[in-house]
Amino acid sequence: MMLFLMDVWDSVRGFMAAGGDVLWLVAGVLFLMWVLMLERYWYLNWVSPAKHKAVIQAWEKREDSTSWYAHRIREAWVSQAKQELHAGMLIIKTLVAVCPMIGLLGTVTGMITVFDVMAVHGTGNARMMAAGISMATMPTMAGMVAALSGVFFSTRLDAKMKISIEKLKDSLPHH
Repeated sequence: MMLFLMDVWDSVRGFMAAGGDVLWLVAGVLFLMWVLMLERYWYLNWVSPAKHKAVIQAWEKREDSTSWYAHRIREAWVSQAKQELHAGMLIIKTLVAVCPMIGLLGTVTGMITVFDVMAVHGTGNARMMAAGISMATMPTMAGMVAALSGVFFSTRLDAKMKISIEKLKDSLPHH
């Protein structure tokens, strides 16, 4: 097991070295994005149901559920639940959108490296040019893959949040 982990770490380190310093930035943004998304999944699946149950119980205990005032209370509770569910989603969506931009930053820095090699050594040193081209393409690919994973899972998270809010609304009947 330890040998496997060491091999994985060597592969990751080699990939990061070939892609340049910008890959570390992509990795940091990706890590933060996934921490926030996992927190939202945890909140949606474990915290939110208990809070919704408490809201439903409070609504059922109310004697007045038909007046204008009661409807405003219902709307406020639903709005608060929705706001709590969607906390952090703007940051997640921003991080998803930033990933390809960071990848493009890697493209630019890698191409600058290629041009520096060409300026100093000419076009005869293919090995040094290949390192710069690798630094130009790998961050772009990593940024796109990070963004795609974020788009997929944040969209699913949004859909589950909408379903959760609709279930809460349906559980708070208004007459």
